[in-house]
Amino acid sequence: AASPRLAWYRGPTVLETLDTFPGPRAQEHQPFRMPVQDVYKFTARGDDRRIVSGTVESGRARVGDDVVFYPSGKRSTIKSIEAFNRPPATTMSAGEAVGFTLREQIYVARGELAAIRDEPRPHLTSRLKVSLFWLGRRPLERAKSYVLKIGTARATMRVEEVHRVIDASDLTSAEGRERIERHEVAECTLACNRGVAFDAGEATAATSRFVIVDDYEISGGGIIREALPDRQDLARERVLLREYKWEASFIAPERRAARFAQRPTLLIVTGPKETDRKGLAKLLEARLFDEGRVAYFLGIGNVVYGIDADLARDREHRREHIRRLGEVANLMLDAGMILIVSAQALSPEELDLIRTTVDSGRIATVWIGDHAAADPHCDLLLSDLAGEDANVEHIRALLRDKHVLFQPW
Repeated sequence: AASPRLAWYRGPTVLETLDTFPGPRAQEHQPFRMPVQDVYKFTARGDDRRIVSGTVESGRARVGDDVVFYPSGKRSTIKSIEAFNRPPATTMSAGEAVGFTLREQIYVARGELAAIRDEPRPHLTSRLKVSLFWLGRRPLERAKSYVLKIGTARATMRVEEVHRVIDASDLTSAEGRERIERHEVAECTLACNRGVAFDAGEATAATSRFVIVDDYEISGGGIIREALPDRQDLARERVLLREYKWEASFIAPERRAARFAQRPTLLIVTGPKETDRKGLAKLLEARLFDEGRVAYFLGIGNVVYGIDADLARDREHRREHIRRLGEVANLMLDAGMILIVSAQALSPEELDLIRTTVDSGRIATVWIGDHAAADPHCDLLLSDLAGEDANVEHIRALLRDKHVLFQPW
């Protein structure tokens, strides 16, 4: 408020000045973006709707629009727009918390980013150039893994490179740093364990900003400045084309899951050459089959000497062997199966290629043997000295924990 002690000042007060600031720009004219918060399923009284829900962060969409979900690339057409306790609508726009149903039933999970097919699509990569600030009590370090959250998506992340660090107190900068201290601002490259969908810059805040979680605490955040290329770019483009051309069945994935009492999953059993990966995978297949599950064992040799017969069996072509394995797995998961694959010592990069080709939410990885070379994102580490029966039970427990196996009605 105005004060007699500042009688010489004739200008506006702080609050009056704040009131003159322009409000946020309307996001309705930006490309449509809606991070998927959840998918609600209904069964009572013959209601078979599956409502994809979330908050529209930018743009507009209407009934009949073709929608694509990233990073999976799955697509369908908006059949209806749903909202609680309000009249039926045919459009949805920025700022609304709504849901919509699809004409073709596809598997969509929390963390996907919905966009309109004919509009500019979001970036999709696992490497991001960012500007971030750090508020954590412990420094942000290059060698450590963190959780990156963009919208509703989550990915495991590490700092690949620190380009420049700025001290927020005096604006001095330093290069060649290995870690970022509390209250520092930095320009970095981040590497995620899988591809994430986002927008770069500040056009759409919700899909270009992120937070970093360290030990269950939000410890930092920032803005994505640029999408950087990674080794999965070509495979990712092939997946997007595959999904664009995909001919969906009339049978929804949920119907297959209910019939088989299981969630389709690719279970990868890998480890050093001397371990009996095949024996463990086949024993698990037999146990699941005896329980009435639809499970199938696939040794990588079955692919190499079959659909890969046109490729040389050498290091140069191993990446393409792995990619084709992922495509075979994608088909069998669409059929509702639990596919058990055994392969020798898959590297983190090779597992990343499989996670690009197959929906990463449908993959579980098991490493058996010496843990030193194991991928840090493996779901289960086993000892080859524990015995096959014990290891099979450990894997079955993993499948139950991941809600792959459930009891039929």
